[in-house]
Amino acid sequence: MNLQARIESDYLAAMKARDALTLGVLRMLKAAAKMLQVELRRPLTDDEFFSVMAKQVKQRRESIDLFAKANRADLVEKEERELGVLSAYLPAPLTDDELAAAVNAAVAELAASTMKDMGKVVQSVLAAHKGRVDGKRVSDAVKARLAS
Repeated sequence: MNLQARIESDYLAAMKARDALTLGVLRMLKAAAKMLQVELRRPLTDDEFFSVMAKQVKQRRESIDLFAKANRADLVEKEERELGVLSAYLPAPLTDDELAAAVNAAVAELAASTMKDMGKVVQSVLAAHKGRVDGKRVSDAVKARLAS
């Protein structure tokens, strides 16, 4: 079962179970995916759907940071619960060792030696491990690798 079909079946199950949190999160995810589908005028590929999901996750993480800075614990808790629902659909994130190995492999493959090559290395790692690592972690790892 692909991701879109799984989300659709979970959406229907949440509706039947009257699970307001899951239903609301999946409804927002489906709406964002539908907007992209209308924009592209064709059904979404799995990669495109996954990028929509990644944007939703990123939005939740940014909201958590902003609400925490504003001392809004109630909204932080709500966003964390929503992030938990979305996280169930994401693949397992890379560990630090796996990330270091991926960065080392990309540096070797691209023959990167200076900070000027950083963008190519980051793009390579992100493309190879789509959805399993966020750009900031990759960027920090590449900076550390190329600076040494």
